[in-house]
Amino acid sequence: MERHTDTKDALPPGLLRRLGAILYDGLLLVAVLFATTALVLPVNGGKAFESEQPIYPLYLLGITFLFYGWFWTHGGQTLGMRAWRIRVICENGGSLTWARAWGRFIAAILSWSAAGLGFWWIAFSPRKNGWHDSVSKTHIVWVASENKASN
Repeated sequence: MERHTDTKDALPPGLLRRLGAILYDGLLLVAVLFATTALVLPVNGGKAFESEQPIYPLYLLGITFLFYGWFWTHGGQTLGMRAWRIRVICENGGSLTWARAWGRFIAAILSWSAAGLGFWWIAFSPRKNGWHDSVSKTHIVWVASENKASN
């Protein structure tokens, strides 16, 4: 398991930085969902999917997990997190596994489902952890800028 010792003891970023990364990733995710929907439209005869087709929402949920899971397990940063210079790591400083990414993903859905309270909790938590961070035993850390790291 890769360890990120350069970021392990850093102060956690606050709610606004994390929301910025979430917004950035949300825009990218919408584009990915449009593209992956275009791939499966021929399966539905080129017609829009209807509410009676429960497999389509599950397909989109799976694509969403693959989007976040791949980034979290390959460097700990989505594109939005990279732009906002933050990274997700395990409590021990290591990289996320797919199982840990799945737990974080499900817990994040629950954090949003409670009127976003699990995310707003970041503003009041001394460790700046959301519910999904605590449940999945992960946390978000700052990433040193590349200019500072190369000096």
